[in-house]
Amino acid sequence: MKRGTSRDIRTANRYEVLRRIIARSPTSRPKLAAMTGLSLPTVATLVGELLDLGMLTEVGFEDSAGGRPRGLVAVNASGGALIGVDIAETYVRVELFDLALNVLARADEDMRPGQSRPEQVAAQVAAAVGSVVAQAGVEGSRVLGTGVSVPGQVDRDRGVVEYAANWGWHDVPLLDLLAQHIAPPLYLDNPLRACVVAELWFGAARGREDAVVVNLGTGVGAGLALGGSLHRGVSNSAGEWGHTTLVLDGRPCHCGNQGCVETYVGAPGIMHNLREVGPDSPLLDPGDQTATIDALARAVAEGDAVALKVVRDTARYLGAAIADLVNLLNPEVVVLSSWVAAALGEPLLAEVRAAVERHALRRSFAATEIVLSPIPNDPVCLGAATFALEGALRSAGAPRTTTGSAPART
Repeated sequence: MKRGTSRDIRTANRYEVLRRIIARSPTSRPKLAAMTGLSLPTVATLVGELLDLGMLTEVGFEDSAGGRPRGLVAVNASGGALIGVDIAETYVRVELFDLALNVLARADEDMRPGQSRPEQVAAQVAAAVGSVVAQAGVEGSRVLGTGVSVPGQVDRDRGVVEYAANWGWHDVPLLDLLAQHIAPPLYLDNPLRACVVAELWFGAARGREDAVVVNLGTGVGAGLALGGSLHRGVSNSAGEWGHTTLVLDGRPCHCGNQGCVETYVGAPGIMHNLREVGPDSPLLDPGDQTATIDALARAVAEGDAVALKVVRDTARYLGAAIADLVNLLNPEVVVLSSWVAAALGEPLLAEVRAAVERHALRRSFAATEIVLSPIPNDPVCLGAATFALEGALRSAGAPRTTTGSAPART
């Protein structure tokens, strides 16, 4: 069993304290101790470190019952900036955040077919990063780090995309390519992990122990939070639920298998569903996933029979696959996230709930809430920015001596 070093524990505790302050700013040290489960002396030491780093600021006092007023601390929003990058199959989106994780600037770049070579993607990311830094007027020295999310299996320690099925990438040194254009530090991970962290910090998984975040886009996956912590798996590959078999000998998948969940509920799979229901439907734009999904959403709102059947068929597949997750993991909440879920919204959600109820065990289904992500901005950019924040906390200067510390869950 892999054990964390004292530095890992210190980073995790700093991260947890800062996360709680971002969520409930301003707050007092005793309240932080109660929220984190850390001892009051440990919290006081960690708060002191974060004050020294310029990430927190003292903001006054609150009365306490029968005692001295308690000092309040808040995030120093202007104490630095973080960049989150969402590389998807059809777009590159970059957001720049202050330390309170408020969005200060955003840039989008469409990714057209044939533009997915690693060097092309790196250039697009660099252009978008340059755009948000210029929009926000932030000096480069104030950027604490850039978190990069890319679909597929990634080695985050080496900054390598080991396998991205939809692009045919194998062992691509993406962070090295980005470092030719973007100042370090840079951090790489997968959108499944980014979405889970975003939901744990600000979304539907906040305060939950066990959650599944279903990422519905061009690709499909399931980010996992188990016991209140992000679950990565032994090789950082947990959550590749989109490449589990839904239909034996079914549709061919980019991964080389057949009948994968992704081929029925990802954006290309939904377009396939539309072709089967209405081969000549004007809703279908063969060369544009986003346009097709948006047209489908509008048609559902107007009560179009073809669109309604496509959503029902998609939800039937999706509900059966989510029921497997509900039976296997018994989560408190399943969150439908990413751009396809946001576009199809409540009509998809209602059909999915009904389908999960048909397929899941009754007791497991009764304990699970199924919801749309409430995060208004891009959850992947937000989650990627927290990876940069975690990296900044890990690389920060030597801490003060701590007493009574216990590892926090991140």
